[in-house]
Amino acid sequence: MSYETLDETEWDSVEEVWDLLEEGQVASARSAIESLLQRRPGHPDLRVVDAAVSLEEGDPARALETLRGAERSADPAQLFYLRASAHYGLAELAEARDDARRALAVSPDAPDTHALYARALEMLGDLETAEAHDRIAYDIDPEHFPLPLEVSDDEFDAVVESSLTELPEPVRRHLQEIPVLVEPLPSVEVLRAGEPPASPDVLGLFVGRDLLARSHSDLPGAPGAIYLFRRNLLRGCLDKEELAREIRITVQHEVGHLLGLDEDDLEQWGLG
Repeated sequence: MSYETLDETEWDSVEEVWDLLEEGQVASARSAIESLLQRRPGHPDLRVVDAAVSLEEGDPARALETLRGAERSADPAQLFYLRASAHYGLAELAEARDDARRALAVSPDAPDTHALYARALEMLGDLETAEAHDRIAYDIDPEHFPLPLEVSDDEFDAVVESSLTELPEPVRRHLQEIPVLVEPLPSVEVLRAGEPPASPDVLGLFVGRDLLARSHSDLPGAPGAIYLFRRNLLRGCLDKEELAREIRITVQHEVGHLLGLDEDDLEQWGLG
């Protein structure tokens, strides 16, 4: 099926949707793109924007489905980048890597694509190439793509130990029941254990049955564990102070999951 090119007014409306996303007004962006799609249903360029909105809504599966009809988009680099982002959000790492590579072939100076490519490569174990693309993203836009914080494993473990002692006493009491374990990165199996899959960028995860789901008939044994993912935490922090704060927030968040709180509950408790 062929589609007529969007007219100037429609392109202006598309730019407004991108601006809304940039400003964090995701609900307004959704309303605006739906209005455009009513006038030009299925248009490839609008599908690309629709997918971007879906990703901001935390729905990579919907974004990927939407992009299946956007192959004739006027911006293939954007198409490949968004498809890579959707695959990445679904822990489909090889697909994310391949689409990020396609996006870079079209637009080699896009720092966000280099950063995404680096994260996919890191998850796939190609640390050397990942570091190189992290450096390229930083060189292009150091403000928005800082290099991961450099902290030795021993230093990181010390920050974790110190951070745990500063948690509120009720949280520390629950940590007596489960270990806090540090891993370099989450495994694909762990990410895909839930539905929908967790993002590879996740800072921490509680793995096990929450307290509300247990019964007296449960077999004795470890109730689970809270995992902290070192590389993801270092990637998101600028200094050790911020790292310590992020570790405390992450552990409290995962203790909330141990207590059986869902994401809405966590937001209400200030642990989102």
